[in-house]
Amino acid sequence: MKAVILDGSKENDLTGCHVSNALIAELESRGWEIEHVQLCERKIGNCAGDFFCWIRNPGLCNVNDDNRLIAKSIANCQLMVYLTPITFGGYSSSLKKMVDHQIQNVLPFFQQVNGETHHKRRYPVYPDFLAIGWMDHSDAHSEAIFRHLTYRNSINLYAKRSVTGVVIADQTESQIQASVQEWINELKTEKRIQPVKLPESQNGNVKPTPIQRALLLVGSPRTRKSTSNSLGGYLFEQLSAKNIQTETIFIHTTMYSAERTRAMLDAINKTDLVLLAFPLYVDSLPAPVMNALEAIALQRASHSENKPQPLFAAIANCGFPEQNHNATALAICANFARLANFQWAGSLALGAGEGMVHGTPLNEMDGRVIPLKKALDLAAASLARGSSIPLQAQALLAKPFIPGWLYRAMGVYGWRQQARPYGVEKVIKRQPYLIK
Repeated sequence: MKAVILDGSKENDLTGCHVSNALIAELESRGWEIEHVQLCERKIGNCAGDFFCWIRNPGLCNVNDDNRLIAKSIANCQLMVYLTPITFGGYSSSLKKMVDHQIQNVLPFFQQVNGETHHKRRYPVYPDFLAIGWMDHSDAHSEAIFRHLTYRNSINLYAKRSVTGVVIADQTESQIQASVQEWINELKTEKRIQPVKLPESQNGNVKPTPIQRALLLVGSPRTRKSTSNSLGGYLFEQLSAKNIQTETIFIHTTMYSAERTRAMLDAINKTDLVLLAFPLYVDSLPAPVMNALEAIALQRASHSENKPQPLFAAIANCGFPEQNHNATALAICANFARLANFQWAGSLALGAGEGMVHGTPLNEMDGRVIPLKKALDLAAASLARGSSIPLQAQALLAKPFIPGWLYRAMGVYGWRQQARPYGVEKVIKRQPYLIK
């Protein structure tokens, strides 16, 4: 039996080293073959969000780097392990970069699972899933989000068995070893994967103070042509109409440059509102967005005594008709605000955003986006006053703009049509990594 360990720890992470050593020792003692992938040492580009792994070269990422080798190993192992520092309740950006690339191991087509729309499996069998995260100090809120995220991943990655473990930095090596043994033993049981609830979402105690400056962070690799930019851009048009100074920064291009990253951090220090707009990637935020949040939190922690508390809000959109798929990612955003000394001002969640908006400016669209524009108008009015996004705005987006059954049926035709120009519509279900 083979286990693939995706290690998202950073250099000189002592707790991560203790966890990986304990895990490897325990698995080896039980006869497992181990592939330990130290992700920070591998060449893995960010997911481009182009869906070419579905419509141009089915089952293979368009970027030929180490992500393909790792995806192949995952498709042929019996146990997939995530090791990561718990980052605002999510994964480290190093681990998230490879997690994002796992969409090549599922199909673009949809099916209903537990009453929700999910992608179909590409391969006949998927590995069991063990996720181990660690924190410097116990934090029940972050831990609850982390457990919910791994539960959601276990559904989308078709794990038959899934176990999540959490380690605190002050635990001894023997305590960590005992926990690892327990978690591996749990994987041998036949019990069903149990749902894990998110902690209750709260907007916090925002003191209404009219804002003067607002910063939009766009988290999509499609930058200006993205649905995220369409949504955030429309809201910022409403803020500009209220004589609020606005600025837009595209995270995917910014994080490649140290100079642009410093400029982004400086802009955050000078603003009254930060709005993050992003697409959902494998139940969470795209890796570059996690990287940006890590940099922001680090910078704010280093000068916390001099930092004001700007508002922080988020807009998430996903490729499923049900907007509740965004809940885990938005919980990570709220937790980031709490831990990085922002005032959480709430969020909006949109289902089937790519199918409805597809990067088109909202003012160029027809009546389908009227509820969406009303929600953004309400959100802009509240944020301009320095208040949280109202529940009324969230409720406008709660009902899918298209029934789930119809969306799933249309997906079959839609994805094949997108694959046709590349001549692969008849092999869209191929299994390039399958070792027979």
